[in-house]
Amino acid sequence: MYRIAILGCRGRGTSAARAYHMHPSCQIVGICDLLPERLQTLGDELQVSARFADLDQMVKDTQPDIVAIPTATEFHYDLCMRILEYGIHIEVEKPMCATLDQADNLVRRAREQGVRIAVHHQGRCGASMRAVSVAIKEGRIGELRHLIASGKGYYGGYGLMNIGTHLVNNMLHLAGNCRSISAIARTDGRPVEPEDVIQSPSGMGTICGESITATLHFDKNVTGTLLHHRFPQVDSTAYGIEVIGSEGRLFWKSNAAWHLPNPHYVPDGINDQWTTIPLSYPDDFNTNGTANEADFAFVDEFVSALDHKREHLCSGVAGRHAMEVLMGVFESAAYGKRIGLPQEDRSHPLLRWRKENELDDPEPLPRDLFQWIAVEDQRLGRTTADQRE
Repeated sequence: MYRIAILGCRGRGTSAARAYHMHPSCQIVGICDLLPERLQTLGDELQVSARFADLDQMVKDTQPDIVAIPTATEFHYDLCMRILEYGIHIEVEKPMCATLDQADNLVRRAREQGVRIAVHHQGRCGASMRAVSVAIKEGRIGELRHLIASGKGYYGGYGLMNIGTHLVNNMLHLAGNCRSISAIARTDGRPVEPEDVIQSPSGMGTICGESITATLHFDKNVTGTLLHHRFPQVDSTAYGIEVIGSEGRLFWKSNAAWHLPNPHYVPDGINDQWTTIPLSYPDDFNTNGTANEADFAFVDEFVSALDHKREHLCSGVAGRHAMEVLMGVFESAAYGKRIGLPQEDRSHPLLRWRKENELDDPEPLPRDLFQWIAVEDQRLGRTTADQRE
């Protein structure tokens, strides 16, 4: 039985807590948040009486085996380092931090302390990704050739750091390590310039590009296309990954998967043969419970990893590699060249680019996405386009 403490009780914290609460090998021993109403709401739902406003007090009083850190990205690094000092396993919301040097420090410190990091890329553990992975291993599409992944239509750089972390992590799961990246980023219909490097909303660090198109080069000659283009309105139906093989295709979404037994799809009615692939849920998952299936699968994987003294499928190293891809996309777009991975220079490439062009770090912008969009559209001389889903 693993003792779990939850640090942050907003939406993602509530989802994580429900998954741990539902797992038969986990017990939530404490929750922590600065707002009493959040503590009361989640504590009452899950019947957790140990409620704290101070993280150190929670750790000392409850002695957890795992601390979940589902907070905003800007707080990940400092909170993770504080918990690692106690020698406790952690899971942290995606992306694991805002820069590569921070990711390096977290991975190194966890190794020094002999504990594990899991990064909450729950889609990599979920039923639909398991279905796609099994189909590939069974040879249903022949030899894997290419992946095409698309975001939801957020402002490109923000989408890359936000939902793009899931897409990249899933692409790495399917195709292996990424070896190099070539990317194009455009803002206002033109290639990005150093002045287009700005601070992201939601505390996700430094970004650039309204529309980003990247080509990723993986192990075994597999390639991939990653699209994060700003749409007039966010469209969740665009989100997914098409997996192209020598003998067929697969399509992954968060809650479903499909197979097409033809590598060269033509929608003429004859080749329109996409079929749903049955999903596979963890044995202990209750479809009538409050936990999200992918979150539960992520927890189930963490329990298995700790039981068998191995790394989580979404380990700190895997999360860091996803960060290398994200930073590689920005670096390639900024410098107009192919970027090999892993990078030798672990500093943020966009801040480096601005500095080389004698510009200071970008000014702070609103954290709220919709306020941020209004400020950015004003900079570009436009009327604001709403980015709500």
